Amino acid sequence: MGQLDGKFAIVTGGNRGIGRGIARGLAAEGATLTIAARDAKLLEETADEFRANGTKVLTVPTDVTDEAQIKALFEKSMDAYGRLDILVNNAGAFNGGPVDELATEDWDWVINVNLRAPFICTREAFAIMKAQGEGGRIINVGSISAHRVRLRTAPYSASKFGIWGLTQVTALEGRPHGITASCLQPGNTYVERHQNRPQEPMEPMMDVDDLAQAAVLMATLPPNINMLEATVLPIGQLYVGRG
Repeated sequence: MGQLDGKFAIVTGGNRGIGRGIARGLAAEGATLTIAARDAKLLEETADEFRANGTKVLTVPTDVTDEAQIKALFEKSMDAYGRLDILVNNAGAFNGGPVDELATEDWDWVINVNLRAPFICTREAFAIMKAQGEGGRIINVGSISAHRVRLRTAPYSASKFGIWGLTQVTALEGRPHGITASCLQPGNTYVERHQNRPQEPMEPMMDVDDLAQAAVLMATLPPNINMLEATVLPIGQLYVGRG
């Protein structure tokens, strides 16, 4: 028996990296999944991995910069399962550069993926959960950049500050309906892009499945408890004292 037996979850960006790790963790606790991302082939490969372990998975190829596709994601998930208990807003993008050289297009791309899309997903999930009358959980994947910024990361850092604000407002408005909102703030996580662009020397990293334990904890707390925020990072990574 898993702690999430009978629960239904949507995970955006669920076919790679942190999203895949969180989806795997939710599945291990018995959740039924809808995973969404742009790469349909990789979505199916991910779903097959989970299905091999007995998890029921719906895949919905989705570009989260397209509001119509986001709405279709929620409609297809509800058509398949009839309810929604957990939303994980994970899909993300990174681009940056010196502020005085940053293209507006680069700013818009990151903000649209990292902040606008989670807002639309939250709006859709909130309406479903409110109508169900049984509460629900919305987990936003932020970043330690919401508290400690780095040079040349204006759009990314701004979007993650925004996610933290969106989380707090959602949690506040969700109180009367038993809907919680939580923000997972990861530090350095070893995802696919680090395999292709190794750093010399490599900064301390954590595995996606280790990070995912925090998201699973958020999802499995008693219904009257919310972990509003969790900062999770390798112990050797600069954060306190980071400049």
